[in-house]
Amino acid sequence: MTKFPSKLRTYFYKSRRGLVLAKKEVFEFWNQNSGDWSWAAEKPRPIAAVNRSLWKTSVPSLSFYAMLGLSSVIATLGLLSGSAAVIIGAMIIAPLMGSILGIAYAIVVGNRRLLKRSALTTFKGILLSILAAVLITLLFGLTQSNAEILARVRPTLIDLGVAIAAGAAGAFAISRRQVENALSGVAISVALVPPLSVIGIGIAWWNPRVALGASVLFATNLTGIIFSGALIFLWQQYGSIERAKKGLVAGFLTLFILGIPLGWSLRNILIEERVHRQIVLILSRQTLTFADTEIRKVDVQPQLNGVYVELEVAAKANSISQYQVTLVRNLLTEQLGQPIQLKVRVVPIEIFEELSNTLTQATFASSVSACPSDGIG
Repeated sequence: MTKFPSKLRTYFYKSRRGLVLAKKEVFEFWNQNSGDWSWAAEKPRPIAAVNRSLWKTSVPSLSFYAMLGLSSVIATLGLLSGSAAVIIGAMIIAPLMGSILGIAYAIVVGNRRLLKRSALTTFKGILLSILAAVLITLLFGLTQSNAEILARVRPTLIDLGVAIAAGAAGAFAISRRQVENALSGVAISVALVPPLSVIGIGIAWWNPRVALGASVLFATNLTGIIFSGALIFLWQQYGSIERAKKGLVAGFLTLFILGIPLGWSLRNILIEERVHRQIVLILSRQTLTFADTEIRKVDVQPQLNGVYVELEVAAKANSISQYQVTLVRNLLTEQLGQPIQLKVRVVPIEIFEELSNTLTQATFASSVSACPSDGIG
């Protein structure tokens, strides 16, 4: 039997021994780490990396102005057309979130230079967004509000909750490299640019109610993001509570002041929803006046001395009288237990039907052929 050469035999033994050692090391590594995954624990980014990242997003550049301006144009067009998809697209490309988180981070670490730079960049971005919205609104000349615009005119405590959660998520994403790409989703959730666009739309329309309501919404988003972002940075052990004390107190007081109108607005919405539901049930089940009519619109507005209700119904002309409206108002006042001011707008139903000449001739011919002959020649 032929033997292997000595060199090949030596190489075979060494390879076999190396394979055994490799198996042993893998086995020891598995036993050592099977119950302890500390080596894979996710850690916050170094302070230098976070500081560098936020400085980049807080310094105004051509890219910042270009993307924010385009985002404002897209958001304004989406608001004027009532397209939610277009508005969401504007939120994705808006770069305003970075400079706002820079303010929160600067408060925590006590970096005054970064605080001034981030605040100035945010202020310039706000002016640019509003100006772009004003110009686009005046250019297209649309003056009809829609659900997308009205949804940003009456902020509530729900919007404050969204802003606080979004600020916490944004700060956490900045501090963790694994979830840094989630910032675009955070920007969509908090929607910074659309309220600024609504402010511009309100200014272009000379409508103080629209501009003021959207201003309160943006102030809520801005304050909520800064406050919760600062808390998350502190939790991640960036900065110190001594440096952030003044900023946190100012943020808390601002949120408290904003919470008063936001809570009142939420209360009014809840009242409107409850009263709206009750009114529809009462009109459809307990009244003969509106039982057979088509109720197209029910507008409920809480007031200090009761509730103002405006109805729009489709009915035949002169089918509803002032006496019947008075009876319905008395019924609503009794059922709801509070004074009701009722206004009814009746839209008359008229149906017009125009037949084509071909259809008329065919109908006439068929009717003539169906008539019996009278025998007159």
